[in-house]
Amino acid sequence: MLLDGDRWASLFDCFEREAFRLETLPVYTVDGEKEEFEAFLSTGRLDLPEDDPWLLTLRRHLEAGRRVRRVHLVSRPLSGYLRYEFAAYRYNVEAGEDIRILDVTDRPVPELPRRDFWMFDDTTVVMMRYRPDGTPLGRDLLDAPDLSQYRRWRDLALSLATPFPEYGAD
Repeated sequence: MLLDGDRWASLFDCFEREAFRLETLPVYTVDGEKEEFEAFLSTGRLDLPEDDPWLLTLRRHLEAGRRVRRVHLVSRPLSGYLRYEFAAYRYNVEAGEDIRILDVTDRPVPELPRRDFWMFDDTTVVMMRYRPDGTPLGRDLLDAPDLSQYRRWRDLALSLATPFPEYGAD
């Protein structure tokens, strides 16, 4: 089922324990980030305001005892977009998101899917669809996913990844 608008946003309001994201791409082409990304590329700086909507969401979840976790598969050299995203990750971590980096530059790629997904409370899976250039194509709420497989992928990714503050992205 295609997931957009309020139905997509409601998943972030309604989960009770955990939201987990696996990211696999070196670039995401998000229209709303274009100016900020270009400014980052020209200055090397990213200054997110305290009232950034995602940061407010993360803080609200943290205060409610819910956690948001993410693992991003990367390989070096980092793309300009990943450097930009890592600059944003610093803010996300400070706001309470558990972000980890799985660097596969000099090692075999683990048996993880090569597609992005979100999993909410171990019961709801949303497949994120992108073009090869990172342009979003949509989100699909999976009707009958193999939840045990998605949990294994989450657990494997988390066990192999390095917490972002320890990764040494600079």
